[in-house]
Amino acid sequence: MSWDTVALEWTDDVATVTVDRPDSLNALNRETLLALEEAVARTRDDEARAVVLTGAGEDAFVAGADIAAMQEMDTDEAQEYTVIGHRVFDAIQNHEAPVIAAVNGYAFGGGCELALASDLRVASENAVFGQTEIDLGIIPGWGGTQRLPRIVGDATARRMIFLGERLGADEAAEVGLVEEVVPGDDLEDTVAGIAEEISAKPRFAMSAAKEALNQAHESPESAGLAFERRLWSGLFGTHDQREGMEAFLEKRDPDFE
Repeated sequence: MSWDTVALEWTDDVATVTVDRPDSLNALNRETLLALEEAVARTRDDEARAVVLTGAGEDAFVAGADIAAMQEMDTDEAQEYTVIGHRVFDAIQNHEAPVIAAVNGYAFGGGCELALASDLRVASENAVFGQTEIDLGIIPGWGGTQRLPRIVGDATARRMIFLGERLGADEAAEVGLVEEVVPGDDLEDTVAGIAEEISAKPRFAMSAAKEALNQAHESPESAGLAFERRLWSGLFGTHDQREGMEAFLEKRDPDFE
């Protein structure tokens, strides 16, 4: 199967899934989310022993959800959009194989959440992370309010979400958001080496280890994710959501209520 906005490549038992919309900084619109879902399902069906997630080009891993596509959504459309995103990111988190995010460039909003759903995160020196939704009049809608504090701690998560703070690669490493920072030219080879090492480990033990680690947070997280979905979609149709996204697309400062 082929997709216009997502590429799937194999090296032995390692699958690499690339979001391929470089002209849009790999932003995740509905079509791309669904293609990503199919690609992730294919890696599961074909029994990948490790999965690499990355973005095309040098500017962005995934710059976020597609703001132009979100701007005119009503609450029902926003609810559908967040359900799809949660479904895809849950599939990544619950994949039998470890998933490694190779983060190059911007990882904002949904891009940061995509990295959070992965098991390991390796960043190039030019990577920048942020949960920047507050400046659009909304909140993280694909798991950020639940996964981010579990990874970086409550205080850092609150600063990132309340203030829309952006963290460079080294800052992200300091707070535990990424495990390793490497020069941009070394990112692909570094991640490939980690994936190859993982793929050589025993498949069933690796799957069991991942399931056991995920179990530590599964019950409370699922309730929090459901709550997040309701809050996120309920913000669509508000003045601040409309104004935030319109201002972004018009490249001006928003005038929030």
